[in-house]
Amino acid sequence: MPILTLLWLIAGAALLLVGRPEWTRFVWMSGVVLLGAPIVFQTLRNAVRGRFATDVVATLSIVGAVVLDQPLAGLVIVLMQSGGEALERFAEGRASAAVRALEEAAPRIAHRAEAGRVQAIQDITVGEIAVGDELLVRPGELVPCDGVVIDGESELDTSSLTGEAMPVRATDGTAVMSGMVNGYGAFRMRSSAVAKQSQYERIVELVRTAQASKAPLQRLADRYAVWFTPATIAVCAIAVLLTHDWMRALAIVVVATPCPLILATPVAFVGGINRAARRQIIIRHGGALEQLSRVDIAVFDKTGTITIGKPRLQHVHAAPGFDAETVLRYTAAIEQGSSHLLGRVLVEAAEQRRLTLPRATQHVEAPGQGVLGIVDGHEVRVGARSFVLPHCANGVLDAAVLEHTDATLRAYVAIDSTLAAVIEYADEIRPDLPLVLSRLRHAGIRRVVLLSGDHAPIARAVAERAGITETYGDLLPPEKASFVERLRAEGRGVLMVGDGVNDAPALSSADVGIALAGHGGGVTTEAADVIILVDALDRVSDALAIGTRTMRIARQSIRVGLGLSGIAMIVAAFGVLPPVMGAALQEAIDVAVILNALRSAAEPVHRPRGPSGRAASIDGVPHGELSHVRRVSAIRA
Repeated sequence: MPILTLLWLIAGAALLLVGRPEWTRFVWMSGVVLLGAPIVFQTLRNAVRGRFATDVVATLSIVGAVVLDQPLAGLVIVLMQSGGEALERFAEGRASAAVRALEEAAPRIAHRAEAGRVQAIQDITVGEIAVGDELLVRPGELVPCDGVVIDGESELDTSSLTGEAMPVRATDGTAVMSGMVNGYGAFRMRSSAVAKQSQYERIVELVRTAQASKAPLQRLADRYAVWFTPATIAVCAIAVLLTHDWMRALAIVVVATPCPLILATPVAFVGGINRAARRQIIIRHGGALEQLSRVDIAVFDKTGTITIGKPRLQHVHAAPGFDAETVLRYTAAIEQGSSHLLGRVLVEAAEQRRLTLPRATQHVEAPGQGVLGIVDGHEVRVGARSFVLPHCANGVLDAAVLEHTDATLRAYVAIDSTLAAVIEYADEIRPDLPLVLSRLRHAGIRRVVLLSGDHAPIARAVAERAGITETYGDLLPPEKASFVERLRAEGRGVLMVGDGVNDAPALSSADVGIALAGHGGGVTTEAADVIILVDALDRVSDALAIGTRTMRIARQSIRVGLGLSGIAMIVAAFGVLPPVMGAALQEAIDVAVILNALRSAAEPVHRPRGPSGRAASIDGVPHGELSHVRRVSAIRA
């Protein structure tokens, strides 16, 4: 429509140049009537629906131009209105690039192994995949759905899902997600979800849903228009009463057409959505953008949120007569044949220390309890307290001496029926946590709270190492939610960050719930307003910065647009600005304001830097050099 309007203007101008002014006026007036009719109709339809603010002034301008025989001014208003709408569609298309890129890169073809035929492979669309299908993934192809590797070995590029640049090794039993890119080797997998329920499609749908939602600030724009429209009419009425010049009234409504009010806000909103999506941050609805700019309290879960969520070896407390290195060699040798997470931690710790592991024989594993076997002629038993101590002479008394701390995640080691060591595990605090907390405080967070289901002393110890002064432990999920609700009742804006199912009630209760979905999703992501797709805590401060910047740009666009229109209204009221020039001026204001709103999609997130250009230090401790631990509240059994 803007192109058609522009052609109509050019046609009238051409007739004027060839000396046919009477035809020029006719062409322009017909253009105003034909092309302005849809705008007038849309305004009337909105009025029937109870929306009297949007486009009212533009409609008055078009009708006034027809009545006062000012076709050029009216046609410029039509061009302005339709051109602004076209610019909005362009901005939405630009902000939808993240969705389109995801959709275009989505898996489309799968290779299914036909039942009962060993070599038979059938090419199918991803929509035909059923749960339990055996699929072949060839080198360089996308994993078509979520599933588990059942045969073969390769490396997977997960950067499109997690942002992690390092490839992930895939072997038998490795869980894979749709959208991962296969590397050098072919492998077979068994599907665990149909394509539309797989991780990649969920990501696409989350982005699409977020962009389709309406920002609360857009309703704020409507509220601006509610007072701006009667103010415009009042200025017109005063000008007419004092001067009896209806041309001034037309000029006033022309420059007061509130396109910045109507168009700039959604442009900024979808731009912010796009910027967040490029950082693997999914903002599920527009309300989260505005709320992110208002929060002043950050509440964190502990396990898997401020800590890595993966245990590591903290200490080997060896009994008299044994040394820690030998105990670790023996236990790692036994655990090489175990699939248990803590067993793999011991093997990794031995490998990091470059220990040579002897061969273990007669390996026996008691699921959930521990393992035993023969290493260098010695019987070695590793596992839970109940699995090891009953087989040791004076095991309980010896263990009491070796249990130096209040850690609750331990493994016990017996060599030849004698307690040899107590192994303690810990969960590291995320190395980027100090920088994240610094950025949050710089962004306006005045209070940081740690909530945990672990015992209060353990939670306090972790919080102290993390630099968090306010901590609460021994909390059940409903109690976390109640705590968040009490903070909100105090009139505070609450940001809640969590990663587990037990955090879902608190995420729902907060003004903004942020879910770390790097390890999965489920009900946690359903309860959250913002979803971080990668296992990176720094995205929390990124989300806050993006939300704050987006809403600042949106408000700036509204206020500057209305301010400029207000100044132009006063100038027009004094008769200095004729309707045609007023229409051209308003067009320039609209374009400038909307282009300003587009910055929300392009402006990078600010990261505080130290004098050397490296990440800033917190209390003198450089980012990346803090490595703190916590005691996990669970036993191997």
